Amino acid sequence: MGRQVGDVSFTEEDFFLFRSRLAQCLDALPHVVGHRDFGVLPAMVGAELELSLVGAGGRPASVNTAVRTALDDDRLALEVTRFNVEVNLTPVALAGCPFTALAREATLMLARITAVSLPRYGARAVPIGTLPTLRAADLTADALTPQPRFHALEDAWARRRTAPFAVRVGDGAQGVVAADSVAVQGAACSWQVHLTVPPHRFCRTFNAAQMASGPALAAAGNSPLPFGLRAWQEARIPLYEHGFGDRQGTARHRVRRSRVGFGPAWLRGGPLAAFEDAVHNYDVLLPTPADVDNGSGAGAPYPALEELRLHLSTVWPWNRPVYDPKGNVRIEFRALPSGPTPLDMAANTAFLIGLTYWLAAGERDVAQCLPFARAKENFYRAARDGLDCALWWPPCPWEPTAREHQAASLVRQFLPQARAGLRLAGVAADEADTFLHLLDCRVATGRTGAWWQQQARESLREQPGQAAVPRELGELTERYARLAEHSAPVHTWALPADLPRRLR
Repeated sequence: MGRQVGDVSFTEEDFFLFRSRLAQCLDALPHVVGHRDFGVLPAMVGAELELSLVGAGGRPASVNTAVRTALDDDRLALEVTRFNVEVNLTPVALAGCPFTALAREATLMLARITAVSLPRYGARAVPIGTLPTLRAADLTADALTPQPRFHALEDAWARRRTAPFAVRVGDGAQGVVAADSVAVQGAACSWQVHLTVPPHRFCRTFNAAQMASGPALAAAGNSPLPFGLRAWQEARIPLYEHGFGDRQGTARHRVRRSRVGFGPAWLRGGPLAAFEDAVHNYDVLLPTPADVDNGSGAGAPYPALEELRLHLSTVWPWNRPVYDPKGNVRIEFRALPSGPTPLDMAANTAFLIGLTYWLAAGERDVAQCLPFARAKENFYRAARDGLDCALWWPPCPWEPTAREHQAASLVRQFLPQARAGLRLAGVAADEADTFLHLLDCRVATGRTGAWWQQQARESLREQPGQAAVPRELGELTERYARLAEHSAPVHTWALPADLPRRLR
């Protein structure tokens, strides 16, 4: 969804023309989506894997451009900072063994990137939500990848708020870090899942995805040590919201709603309503001139609607609607973190999609059984406390009476429903069982990626309770990187304190 732009400097005429063409896109959209052949293909699932390049001492290695050139693989894209890359995995049918396919390709690409970058640049590709070794100095404007899009975003943000600005990564005064650039996004790496959805089922499925995101995030935490601080289990969530959400406005740029967040309400009206919301409630950031051709949509059977797609790529809700001129609309699940391993990410995906399918089955809409405020509260509780949080949930999807449940027991309770949802989608029984069992083992033991990082930090300290020092954080990150390369799921990882002294 990261659209490229042709220039960094924009004129008032650029904004005027872009808004005009954006309105034309909205006018055309009902006719496109309403076409009898649009969205009739079998469901597909894909993923974008954001990675950090890590060098000596577990520190970020700013070599993404060189690595991409050396690898020469179209699936590898540059990300916002010089130490981030993104792997665009090949979409597969949501049938048979899709999660095995995604995990296999992710494993292959991780190995290929490291095979190129380690001997040449001393760097490994590491799937982790937030690098513990990052410092504020690593996330200044100097860290931006030299591409027009990222510098255009930097310029847009510079006009919208003063710097430095506060980025919250946890609770209390210790959970706030000062930042001065959109490069702070480099501290938040995600595993972004795309699921195609027929237009007539989009509303129910999108709402189900919103409701399923809380339990899924509780089981997937992998970003607990931003800037070496002990923070939320998924500190990537507040970090990204404060780093990319609008914090203030001017007379010219009135802030209506933060560009990053869980959303204001349940969706009503399907994909058209979701796209209209994104256009009507968010200012234009990157008004690419109308005569700039990005090449997207070429050869596709439906209109490119390029202005709509570019605008949507500058709005970052945790579940986002996507229009594809190849003939589908998708839900992009953005809340899951990168890592710890492809198997873990595939298990997170299986659970999230399975639960979403089950919640959206038949004609029911979860908007009728849980107040939106409760679903939103679930999401942030899960990000903060992981499997230890309490989540609101109705006794069954059609009864509007919710009560609190401990997240770990709730997730395990949902495993049969997630399996039923995957089977409805056409996923093979063995495939569903394999990945849901993996997630069950993680939840039963409580050994998420966030738990491992926190426990490893404690075991590496020379004195219990003392503040973490860069050496310890570096050793933790290097151990994490080596374990991730071995591909064994995170609940099987040994802690430094559990290893023989000669292996520590």
